[in-house]
Amino acid sequence: MGQHPYFTRAEYDGRLARLKARMRAAKVDAALFDEIEAMIWVTGFGSSANRWRCAVIPMEAEPFFLIRALDAGICRDRSWIEDVPTYRDWEDPIPVLAAKLAERGLAEARIGLDFESYGMSVGRFAAMRAALPKAEFVDLGPVIAELRLIKSPAEIELLRRAAAIADQATVDAAAVCVVGGYQRDASKRAQMTFVEMGGDPYRPGPITAGRGWNFLHAPSGDEPLEKGDVVHIELTPRIHGYSSRIMRNVVLGPPEPERQRAMDILIELQDRQIAAMKPRAIASDIDAILRQGVIESGLRDSYDNITGYTLGLYGDAGPRTSDFTRILHPQAHWPMEAGMVFHIYASAGGAAISESVLVTETGSERLTRLPRGFILNA
Repeated sequence: MGQHPYFTRAEYDGRLARLKARMRAAKVDAALFDEIEAMIWVTGFGSSANRWRCAVIPMEAEPFFLIRALDAGICRDRSWIEDVPTYRDWEDPIPVLAAKLAERGLAEARIGLDFESYGMSVGRFAAMRAALPKAEFVDLGPVIAELRLIKSPAEIELLRRAAAIADQATVDAAAVCVVGGYQRDASKRAQMTFVEMGGDPYRPGPITAGRGWNFLHAPSGDEPLEKGDVVHIELTPRIHGYSSRIMRNVVLGPPEPERQRAMDILIELQDRQIAAMKPRAIASDIDAILRQGVIESGLRDSYDNITGYTLGLYGDAGPRTSDFTRILHPQAHWPMEAGMVFHIYASAGGAAISESVLVTETGSERLTRLPRGFILNA
């Protein structure tokens, strides 16, 4: 049996119990997961989709993790699952899956899937149905993503550590944003800080320079920085896949009055938004504080993006850069709960700022702790 370097077996037992409660409610005999985040959360291990792989959790029988032979050793080392059937890279994994289900008496079972899984192609699903003609496939929806919304104390501790890395890496990256420097220097410095502080060796996040007003998420450039440039830094460090995030702007020289006014307004609105994040608060009400405030201030004519989204576990090889299991927008009528963690972000008028925020039993806690406002470099 493998041992995860951070979570205990008791942690996984608790996750499994919560999952089986959802499976029982859906009346399925087994559940199959092939998204990397879902596999990691429930088993302790996940790998890229270069070759298809899945974890199967029956209600009663022994679980198994189907994976290419090359990755079986590390899977056994990192997962609590003991049965790890394999296939060679040039072989079809579906017959192995069908045989393993048949061994457990599940060839004619109700099998739960996430019908919107990015790991399940149309062709793969068709092959699975052909190999298991008497099985019934049931849509469980994003059940693991929903279970992951409420973080355990161990998960929150990882997110605190990731937030501390985000803070320091922002300071370090901002320090090299000087006239004649390069955006690449900031990216390099941020990633070095990630690794030096015990984070995963992963890409730093968007770092973009410009003189205009709308360069959020723009591609990084190779031109030297000039007086008057604003460098947008959004860092996404991870520890064991758990990511906290932060956004700050570095201004090379004094900010224009309109830009400073925009930042002041965003901070005031976002501070109110964060203060309102508490258990049972309705997400659309939290969203409206920033969304309506920005429009009423004249900083934007419309606010067409969300104002926050959930944080937590990210797989190294997943296609999503953000977790939108819960997002803040005008139709988000769900309540906040203690243990949820969000990336709360705002941008308008050439300014942008964000924080990682934990919803607690009594209110909210800002995990990222840098001073709020522009970082001014002469």
